[in-house]
Amino acid sequence: MTDRTLWRSTKRIFCKNKVTVAAFVFVAAIVVIAIFAPQIATHNPNRCNYRDMLSPPSQAHWFGTDELGRDIFSRVVYGARISLLVGILALVVGLLIGVTIGLLSGYYGGTIDIIGMRFIDLLLSFPGILLAILICAAFGSGLFPVILAIGMYSVPTFSRITRGSVLAIKGRGFVEAARALGASTPRILVRHVLVNILGPILVYATLRMGSAVLTTAYLSFLGVGVAPPTPEWGLMLNTARNFMRESPHVILFPGVAIFISVLAFNILGDGLRDLFDVKQQ
Repeated sequence: MTDRTLWRSTKRIFCKNKVTVAAFVFVAAIVVIAIFAPQIATHNPNRCNYRDMLSPPSQAHWFGTDELGRDIFSRVVYGARISLLVGILALVVGLLIGVTIGLLSGYYGGTIDIIGMRFIDLLLSFPGILLAILICAAFGSGLFPVILAIGMYSVPTFSRITRGSVLAIKGRGFVEAARALGASTPRILVRHVLVNILGPILVYATLRMGSAVLTTAYLSFLGVGVAPPTPEWGLMLNTARNFMRESPHVILFPGVAIFISVLAFNILGDGLRDLFDVKQQ
C-alpha cells in the first residue's frame, strides 16, 4: 500500500466514524494538557490552604478544593502528566520484553519457543492485578514500581500477539527471499517481519494505554502505587472517598478524568483496528 493510498484509507475510515475522531481529539487534548500542565494549572497542585478546605467549585477554584485546601483542577491537570508518563513508559517496557520474546519464539521455534512460552505461561499464572500488586509491594511505592508492574502486566499479551503474527508470515515469499539473499537474522526480524506485523501490536498498545491509566489509578487507590502528595488521579480518589458524601466534587472530577481518558484510548484503539483491518481497505 502506497503512502497516498494509506492516507486516503485512514481519512476515509476515521472521517466515517465520528466517535473515533472525537476520541482522537480527546487523546490529543490530554497530551497537550500533560505537556503544558504548568501553564494550564491555576495553582500549585501541592500547596495546602487550611482556611479553604473542601470548598465547592468557584471562580477561584474551578473544581473546588480537597480536604487539605489544595486546588483540585490543578491536581487533575498534573495528574494527566503522571498517568501519561506511567502509561507510555510501561508500554515501552511491555513492548521491549513482550515483542522480543514473541519475535524470537515465533521465528526460531523449537527450544527457544518452549522456553519463551513457558515464561509467558508463568506470568499468566498470576492474575494481572495480583502480579502488579506483588511487584509494587516488593519494590515499594513510587513511579518506577508502578511502571515496572504495568509493563510486566502487558508482556504476555504483547508476546502472544507478536508470536502469532510471526508464525503467520515467516514462511511467506518475501521472508524466504530475504533469507536466500543472505540477509542477517536481525535484519530479517526487524526489516521484514516486525515491520509487517506492527498493525496488531499498535492496536493493542493503544488499547493498553487506557488500561495503563486505569491500572495506575487503582494501584494508587489501593495504596501500593504512587506515593502522596503526588497529584495522581487514583490517589486523589483514595484520599477523597472519606469526604464524598458532604463534598462530592472531591471525587467527581478525578473520576471523570479517569473515565474520559480510558474511554478515549479504547475508542481510538478500535479505530486503529479498523484502519489495519485488511477487509476495511
